[in-house]
Amino acid sequence: MKYLSVTQTAQRWGISTRRIQILCGQGRVPGAIRVGKFWVIPDDEPKPSDARIKSGKYIKSHKDKGSKEAYENK
Repeated sequence: MKYLSVTQTAQRWGISTRRIQILCGQGRVPGAIRVGKFWVIPDDEPKPSDARIKSGKYIKSHKDKGSKEAYENK
């Protein structure tokens, strides 16, 4: 099996090297292996789907509720 570096994978997938490192650290790239302090990704591994918030709606926790009310009352 052939492996690619983070830089090579970033060029192939069209995203930043830092984003690839984050995805690997979260376990979202199934075949990624850590070699020392570097990640290597299998050549045939597809780009994972983007699971970040796309709707623009951020759900705040209960402790942030007071801040939101103060902001709306201005």
